[in-house]
Amino acid sequence: MEINYKNIKVIGFDADDTLWVNETYFRDAELEFAKLLGAYETANKIDQELFKKEMDNLELYGYGVKGFVLSMVEMALEISNYNVSNKTLEAILNIGKDMINKPVELLDGVEEVLKTLSKNYRLILATKGDLLDQERKLEKSGLIDYFHHIEVLSDKKEANYSKLLNHLDINPSEFLMIGNSLKSDVLPLVNIKAHAIHVPFHTTWAHEEVSEKESNGKAYKTVSGLRGILKFLN
Repeated sequence: MEINYKNIKVIGFDADDTLWVNETYFRDAELEFAKLLGAYETANKIDQELFKKEMDNLELYGYGVKGFVLSMVEMALEISNYNVSNKTLEAILNIGKDMINKPVELLDGVEEVLKTLSKNYRLILATKGDLLDQERKLEKSGLIDYFHHIEVLSDKKEANYSKLLNHLDINPSEFLMIGNSLKSDVLPLVNIKAHAIHVPFHTTWAHEEVSEKESNGKAYKTVSGLRGILKFLN
């Protein structure tokens, strides 16, 4: 599918698993959580029930590590029939603290791409998650100076993007979003007549997965790594 990017003036970037590693830490935390509660249920069952709990809590807690930890605490109480020890609850809280304190590991080519594109385009960061945690990661990343605007969204649906572009006075036809999630970073943009390039990460949260039917026929490009977007833009 031929897509023309010659009118692009502003490029938006997702943060987690587009600029730096994130989902890997959640998968590791889930494994650690399952080990803590291994006396009560199988690892597979714990994983399934934790995901259901996260989905139930999304509207209340939103995205990010803090909501994830609260969901783990609730699951620990329920799956143990409220017999889980204080020591185990403390260990769950420490899982969350360890996640928040992880170093920011930039993905391959990130700084090179941002430096190159910032010469010709206005760059913005559009991510979702916990505000304090995302601000902390951005500061640690050393990338903050590349961005003209930073937005931490409560969600990444069409309405959220339309509101953001309107607020920044950006014409959708002049906007390109770069991200690892078809559900959050690509399809909503295509649906509001903006552009998007998909840069897959090796691990995808189940909540972010989409069916082939949902993505079929949509006008977007997919590249194997962040450097791949440069061939369309420079």
